[in-house]
Amino acid sequence: MQDQNKEIYFIIFTGTLLALLLVGFIMAMFFFYQRKRQKQEKELMRLKEEYEQEVLRSQLEIQETTMKTIAQELHDNIGQSLSVIKLWMSMAPIDKDHEAFEGVQNSKEMLQKVIRDMSELTKSLHTDRITEIGLSEAIRFDLASIRRAGILKIHFDNQNEEFHFPEQQSIFIFRMYQEMMNNIIKHSQATHVIVSLLYSDNDNFEMTIQDDGTGFDVQQKTETPGGSGGLGLKSMRNRAKMIGAHLSIQSEPGKGTSISVKVPLN
Repeated sequence: MQDQNKEIYFIIFTGTLLALLLVGFIMAMFFFYQRKRQKQEKELMRLKEEYEQEVLRSQLEIQETTMKTIAQELHDNIGQSLSVIKLWMSMAPIDKDHEAFEGVQNSKEMLQKVIRDMSELTKSLHTDRITEIGLSEAIRFDLASIRRAGILKIHFDNQNEEFHFPEQQSIFIFRMYQEMMNNIIKHSQATHVIVSLLYSDNDNFEMTIQDDGTGFDVQQKTETPGGSGGLGLKSMRNRAKMIGAHLSIQSEPGKGTSISVKVPLN
C-alpha cells in the first residue's frame, strides 16, 4: 500500500512538473513572440518614417526647383520685356506741355517700381542667392523691401555672429521665414513685427517672429483641412521636421502671434 502511494505521489509530482514546464514553455514562446512582434512593428515604423521622409524631401526639392525656375523665367523673360518697354517710353517724343506727358511720367515711375519689385522677388525665390549672401542678409534684404512698401513697422534683431549653415538648412529656414511673413501680411492685420535671429555659442540657432495682429486659435487652424493658414503651418512643420528643427507657435485671438524655430546644428 505504501509503495502504491509513493507511485501515485510520483505520478502526481511528475505530472505537475511536466505541466509547469509546459506552462513555462508556452509563456516563454509567448514572450519571445511578443518581442519579435514588437521588433517587427518598430522596423515597420522605421521604414514607414523613412519612406515618408523621402517623399517629403522629394516634394520640397521639387518646390525649390520650381521656384528657382520661376525666378529665372521672371528675370530672363518678363524682366527684360519690362526693361524694353521702359526704354521705349523714355524715348517717346512728348513735350512737357503735352496733355499725355504727366500720364506717361506716372507710367514710367510705376514701371520702374514694378521692375524693382520683380528684381527683389526674383532674388528671394532664387535659392543660390540665399546660400551666397547668408541667411541673415537674405532676411535683412527681404525685410527692407517690406519696409519700403510701408506695410509694416519692422524691428530686426540679429544677435551674435552668423555661423555657416548647411545649404538645405539655410534654404528651409528662409522659406519658413517667408511663410511666416506672408501669413502676417495676408491674415494678421498687424502693424508691428519683431524679427529676432539668435546665434548661440553652443551651435544652436533660434529665429523668432512676433506680431501684434489679430492672432488665431492654433489648434483649430492646424486641424482645419484645406485652409490656407493650415497649409502654411503644415508647410513650416514639414520643413522643420526635415532639418531637425523645433517649431513653436504661440497665439491667441486678439493677442498676436509668436513663432520660433530652434535649430541645433549638430
